Amino acid sequence: MAELSTIARPYAEALFESVCDDPAGLASWSELLSELAQVASVESVREAMTDPRLDDAQRVGLFSGLVKTPLSAQARNFIELLVGNDRLLVLPQIAWQFDTLKNRREGTALAEITSAFALDDKQVGQIVVGLEKKFGLKLKPVVTVDAALIGGVRVVVGDQVLDASVQAQLARMRDTLAA
Repeated sequence: MAELSTIARPYAEALFESVCDDPAGLASWSELLSELAQVASVESVREAMTDPRLDDAQRVGLFSGLVKTPLSAQARNFIELLVGNDRLLVLPQIAWQFDTLKNRREGTALAEITSAFALDDKQVGQIVVGLEKKFGLKLKPVVTVDAALIGGVRVVVGDQVLDASVQAQLARMRDTLAA
């Protein structure tokens, strides 16, 4: 079976191209896709969408009814396309790739910052300023805490990882000593 990202890419790219000039804006489509992805991630919804007793029209109606945001005709058509091609459950990957395309168009990127301890806004701001100089992009930080890092931070921007955590330094020392 193909990777989910490989399956999701054509849908994300096609949707992105079709809504680039939409008056609603890319941000509203990004929010809608995020909501659709959340609904598609619920286990009971996943089970219902794979129930062989439901036809495509019933799946579209059921799924659309679970979405709080009113759906435009274009959004409903997109859901119908996904249901018709048995790709509705790939929505989380489609949403992620759509956001990547949106960020690239805006000259921004998502910076996933993982810290051993909670960071205040000033600390996050200092980290982001340094990262923006390094990457030459406007970054949108998403901060999480992982005590397993022991100290320091790990930053993921796109496919690049900067690991300045104590955990990574200890692993490098272990590897050096074992060699």
